[in-house]
Amino acid sequence: MRLLHTADWHLGRTLEGRSRLLEQAQFLDELVEIVEREQVDAILMAGDAFDTVNPPAAAEQLFYEGISRLSNGGKRPIIVIAGNHDNPERLSAANPLAFTQGITLLGLPTLDVQSIHIPSTQEVLKVAALPYPSESRLKEVLSEENDELALRNSYDQRIAGMFAKMSEQFSSDAVNIAMSHIHVAGGSASDSERPIEVGGAYTVAATSLPKDAQYVALGHLHRPQDVKRALAPSRYSGSPLAYSFSESGYTKSVTIIDAQPNQPVQLSEVYLSSGKPLVRWKAKNGLAEVHQWIDEGKDSQAFIDLEIHLTDMLSLEEIYRLRKLHEGFIHIRPVFEQTEEVEERSSQKDLPIPELFRRFYERQTGGAQPGDELTKLFLSLVEDEETEEVEA
Repeated sequence: MRLLHTADWHLGRTLEGRSRLLEQAQFLDELVEIVEREQVDAILMAGDAFDTVNPPAAAEQLFYEGISRLSNGGKRPIIVIAGNHDNPERLSAANPLAFTQGITLLGLPTLDVQSIHIPSTQEVLKVAALPYPSESRLKEVLSEENDELALRNSYDQRIAGMFAKMSEQFSSDAVNIAMSHIHVAGGSASDSERPIEVGGAYTVAATSLPKDAQYVALGHLHRPQDVKRALAPSRYSGSPLAYSFSESGYTKSVTIIDAQPNQPVQLSEVYLSSGKPLVRWKAKNGLAEVHQWIDEGKDSQAFIDLEIHLTDMLSLEEIYRLRKLHEGFIHIRPVFEQTEEVEERSSQKDLPIPELFRRFYERQTGGAQPGDELTKLFLSLVEDEETEEVEA
């Protein structure tokens, strides 16, 4: 059977007050085209269907219309789990109606493995689906100690135990998949992800993911990426749109899984074209450079974070003119020479002494690097100076 893994739609999310619903609708149109072109048999949606626990009605309508089209009247089963942004009870409330369309909506964590008949292949898909498992949604306290490391260890053990328990329900004549919305240690995060861990406490080790699953479909991290050190093929499909400028340059995609019982899966990516790119402009030559880029039509369909280097303040009229010339400007941040010097001094303040010496030497010599002996000599002089000050 052929599965499609997607996650983190965040329907209803805005960018500094600008609606992204049109782009999200375009993504769902593209997703329908992909599942039909790629002859996908079932869809795994690994959480964060919505951006808030109380999404706008337009976002809910887009979600239900989208999954209805994707399911094709129940011919293409879909399983959706709640992420940390979703209201679990609200997401699963429509399950009695959705189930008749081949759609499974899971809100709260459960140990029940979903057994799904795939009409197009006459095979069985077993999904150990674990919606976002916070302490409150698990309805239990994982550690009595007020210690982050203790909570992290308890949380990791609890999630590993839940996956192990669900893995007991896998069968050799079915395709066995695990799915969850969790933060796995070592993953590459972006600014647009609302933290699901408190200082790292809600983090799961890669080795705690179920080794008996043929594939582990994950949600939460917005950059498509494989999970290193996992004992089974495990992957974040990423979000379909860029939701913060920290995702500038990310290539968005969905993951295709070709699977059959008792065989290794084959993975491939299908890249997405929907949505406006988020780009960063750094105009070191001031306002004239920005006007030149606009005249050239650079990034005409993008949202832009503009950093512009200036000697004088931008007037309100100039800011208004820029926004009128290009509707995509989200941030316009002037940088002044004095500010740059202060920021450089501030950033250097916390550097180790050897690194400060290396930078100074490189600047004074036009790019040469100090040798080990010279660095040691410099550090010994610094140490002698500090000793003299203490004795004085």
